[in-house]
Amino acid sequence: MSETVTIRDLGARGDGIAEDGLLVPYTLPGERVTIRREGKRAELLGIEQASPDRVEPFCPYYMRCGGCRTQHLAPAAELSWKRGLVAQALSQARLDIEPEAAIDAHGAGRRRITLHVREIDGQGEAGLMAARSHALVPIDQCPITVPALHPAPAVARRLAAPLGHGRKPLDVAVTATDQGLDIDLRGHGPVSGGVASALVRIAGELGLARLSLHGERLMEAEPVSVTSSESRLYPAPGGFLQATAAGQAVLTDLTVAALGRRPRRVADLFSGCGPLALAMARNAAVHAVEADTAALSGLDRSARAATGLRQITTERRDLFRRPLLPTELDGFDAVVFDPPRAGAEAQARQLAAARVPLAIGVACDTGTFARDAATLTAGGYRLESVTPVDQFRHSDHVEMVGVFRREAPRRR
Repeated sequence: MSETVTIRDLGARGDGIAEDGLLVPYTLPGERVTIRREGKRAELLGIEQASPDRVEPFCPYYMRCGGCRTQHLAPAAELSWKRGLVAQALSQARLDIEPEAAIDAHGAGRRRITLHVREIDGQGEAGLMAARSHALVPIDQCPITVPALHPAPAVARRLAAPLGHGRKPLDVAVTATDQGLDIDLRGHGPVSGGVASALVRIAGELGLARLSLHGERLMEAEPVSVTSSESRLYPAPGGFLQATAAGQAVLTDLTVAALGRRPRRVADLFSGCGPLALAMARNAAVHAVEADTAALSGLDRSARAATGLRQITTERRDLFRRPLLPTELDGFDAVVFDPPRAGAEAQARQLAAARVPLAIGVACDTGTFARDAATLTAGGYRLESVTPVDQFRHSDHVEMVGVFRREAPRRR
């Protein structure tokens, strides 16, 4: 049975929220819409009164693929919504600060995508998952990615052939690099020598830059790199890279600007393959700490190839289990931490007990950032600014850069 409701708010996941709390996907605040209730959620049947912030979605898979929840939201309104997500998290953590205006960092589009390959009607199909479902939505290309990634679904289907065409669930992580497509196959498990040879042959036919299986390199025509500002990054097979080139540039610029020219020695924690370390080393000696050996090897390669850098040292260390202690941190003029979505809880506690005058947090989860920020402020830091960065357009994901300054030296 259908009914008409008014949407009062836009939720944290991008769903409209009706006046009685009902979640109505693909709607916007102020809209009057016709829906069919399905428990706590509803199916959108029609829009009687549209919001002025509504725009026409451009993707043929919109409302089927679960990847983009807000293609119907105008860009300026989306930036405002994402700023609100950050503000809400800070408020819930009792941090008395308003975030800066969100920065659009979509740029030319996403340079990496993870596709899923499943067997459908006897053949392998590549695509993305439907919202809140394990059902695959086959796609020809994803229009929010850079053009170099548009062939990715066809490539994923070809590579799935020696692995059973998706009879066993297969994930295909694809990254656009300077040399071409870098692909890491995940989920299948070990393969025989014959299957590995078949994969390498297909990779050669497709002109791939690199092919790996669960991070283990099967082929690499030449060292795979990604140009970033004045540096060249060497990401590990299947390794982390910011979603867009523009996002990496904005996050780097905000970090370097907050750092200033005064620090002589900086710690780069959760450094990955080193985009921040390389940028900061233009003005300061940098100690990069990361758990992934392959990522640190890439950073070392980048540092050796670059010119005009100060010293970069590296340390392999799991900062979740063995964070740097205050006695180690106190030798730095500034600390930059850029953890995964889980945040840097253990490291934040140690940093709060240290005497480092400046800390810069780069984060991709509002909740864990707010938690870690509260730990630092309780330890004597002042949260000076928080800048949201939107490199995941049309989704609820948002990055942020927070600048923390210690109000006064801590007594020992």
